Amino acid sequence: MSIYREYDIRGIYEKELNEQSVTRIGFVLASKIKGEYVAVGYDARSHSPILFEYLVAGLNAGGKKVLGMGLVPTPVNYFTNYQEWVIDGIGITPSASVMITGSHNPSEYNGFKITVDKAPFFSDDIYALGRECEAMDSIPHAKTREVTEIDAVTRYIDFLVSEFQHLKAMPTKIAYDCGNGVAGVVTEDIFSRLELKTTGLYIEPDGTFPNHHPDPSEEHNLQDVKKLLANGNDIAFAYDGDADRIAVLTHKNNIKGDMMALLYSMKMDKPTVVGEVKCSQVMYDELTRRGCNTIMYKTGHSNLKVKMKETNADLACEVSGHVFFKNRYFGYDDAIYATLRMLELIHDGIDLDAELAKLPKVFSTEEIKVKTTEDEKFKIIDKVKELLKNPHADFPTIKDIIDVDGVRINFENGWGLVRASNTTPVLVTRFESTSEDEAKLYEKAINDLIKKAQDSL
Repeated sequence: MSIYREYDIRGIYEKELNEQSVTRIGFVLASKIKGEYVAVGYDARSHSPILFEYLVAGLNAGGKKVLGMGLVPTPVNYFTNYQEWVIDGIGITPSASVMITGSHNPSEYNGFKITVDKAPFFSDDIYALGRECEAMDSIPHAKTREVTEIDAVTRYIDFLVSEFQHLKAMPTKIAYDCGNGVAGVVTEDIFSRLELKTTGLYIEPDGTFPNHHPDPSEEHNLQDVKKLLANGNDIAFAYDGDADRIAVLTHKNNIKGDMMALLYSMKMDKPTVVGEVKCSQVMYDELTRRGCNTIMYKTGHSNLKVKMKETNADLACEVSGHVFFKNRYFGYDDAIYATLRMLELIHDGIDLDAELAKLPKVFSTEEIKVKTTEDEKFKIIDKVKELLKNPHADFPTIKDIIDVDGVRINFENGWGLVRASNTTPVLVTRFESTSEDEAKLYEKAINDLIKKAQDSL
């Protein structure tokens, strides 16, 4: 059951994801899908095509036909759900899609991101699917292999090139790093057809990731593209393994997802913006000052997509670089689309660094992880909540507490967060204040609280 996670299914190839487990996943998933067709694509890992065949066998055995899109970024997989495909002379839209990807995990990992009826299939649905798979006695077998190949990549490239014709031949010099993930399947063609001045790194997909790990939220993975930026380029972008997360680098800033949301929203008319609990208070306050509607919600790409749909929001973001556009797009996280929207800001005369310099100065930590166990992580959060009802006398003054995802404690001049990761046995903390000393004070106070909670278990 450990492969069935909050947002997706993820495990080690052969050990956990093998013919038996993956065929069962396909068979049980088929029973959750009303329509006839499921679109399936995969990332650059060497075992992704093998898992594709196992999954197809299970989906076919469950009565579903597969639209195979081959090697694609995750956003292309999502995009397929919004397109009509002509099969045997009949126009059909997939009832679901599955992306076979390990995202930014090490190369021995793989997994499945699932969309059903254009909505994320996650949380309780995934756990229930897992229980059904574990209860099966045998592997189902399909009588025939039913796969129709579709060219989703060309359709996606054509769409983005058409949407961003106004950027054609803009003079900005652009560096980018695909990290040997699947972003390179589409970036060269899009940039070339828009006649953009680009220099790319590690464009060729290679699931062994020979140059660096494809996780742009880790600073050490950005060293090569930073050198490229410094060598005569104006802006740089980096992508994770399946191209649903982006890093944006200028000569002065590594722009996190919450600050990206502030910049993107400048070209929208008082949008509704969904952020996660790790987003800076500066983002929420500045958007409110502009007359925008803001919603703070749980971390996780699936959670944010669902909340966007529920609230009809225009934009959503995670600090880690997931950015979701409903404004002029379909409401999912797409790092390639986010790249073009950022270039659009520059094209329209917005100085990214100058806009960020206008914001209040705060001191923020990166995510700080506290190791624990799967069994204890949520118990610790519950205990922290209990302790906060009657904190000790020298605890910083609490303004209010937000408990939508863990606990975000708002103090006089900043905030601290502690939440349980939904994917790993850790607590995630983050701290922010207008004063560096106070940020450290909040960090120490909450860490002491966490230790007290741990000791009480």
